[in-house]
Amino acid sequence: MPGRLLRGLWQRWRRYKYRFVPWIALNLNHNPRTLRYVPEESKDKIISDEDVLKTLLKVFQALFINDFNKQSDILTVLPEVVKSKYQDLLSVQHPRLKLLEHRYQQQNIFKPEEILYKTLGFSIARATSSLISAGKGVFVTKGLVPKGAVVSMYPGTVYQKYEPIFFQSIGNPFIFRCLDGILIDGNDKGISKVVYRSCNGRDRLGPLKMSDSTWLTSEIHNPLAVGQYVNNCSNDRAANVCYQEFDVPAVFPIELKQYLPNIAYSYDKQSPLRCVVLVALRDIKQGEELFSNYYTIVS
Repeated sequence: MPGRLLRGLWQRWRRYKYRFVPWIALNLNHNPRTLRYVPEESKDKIISDEDVLKTLLKVFQALFINDFNKQSDILTVLPEVVKSKYQDLLSVQHPRLKLLEHRYQQQNIFKPEEILYKTLGFSIARATSSLISAGKGVFVTKGLVPKGAVVSMYPGTVYQKYEPIFFQSIGNPFIFRCLDGILIDGNDKGISKVVYRSCNGRDRLGPLKMSDSTWLTSEIHNPLAVGQYVNNCSNDRAANVCYQEFDVPAVFPIELKQYLPNIAYSYDKQSPLRCVVLVALRDIKQGEELFSNYYTIVS
């Protein structure tokens, strides 16, 4: 019995140690699984940053319009030209809104996953993984994900290489390491959850939220923010998505930052916010589970 228990613990450690920050730091030089090797010419980009930005803006604008009856405080601080833009978009996308206003006064017109489907042609959701003992996974629940599409985002607190994350990393399988050493803690429980909520409150400017914290709950406002639950590929389940790093540009609309599922651990105006998106490596059909490679080698 003790032998079986020890073997079980050893197997769990072998899987988990690649996400345990102190172990990574001590073994970085001679453990290639902790690194992603990317040739200079590829830059770890499957699609361009412009395409990533275009997709995020398209989805976030649709979510903003869908939440329009809840945006009154934000609209009061936006320039008139921006407010007019959303009024025009609203009249195009929801021409019957005024007739239905009394019916939807306290609720959205569509659920976030429906907005995703209407905007990108597919929707995704968490469900029990098809892999044995893998817990939750992420599935395409409707539509078709075309090759090269942004299919998900990896939410969480963003840590620079020099920032403290030791205690958050203990027992935490949701820490993602970027190519330059930046870490993203996508855990939605425990101390990681407390840290994210604290940073989220710190950066708020009146009615303007600088990030989305609903991915920590069961009522997610940004339907893309489930990327931390995408399981690793296996010998018989090839990866169908890959990670791609994306720095949020300074010109990102401030009213749409409420849907960004990432926030910096330290308030630093000099560094752009790091996000990680998951990009489809091939067409992914309805009902398929998403699989990534935690230790991506881009060639």
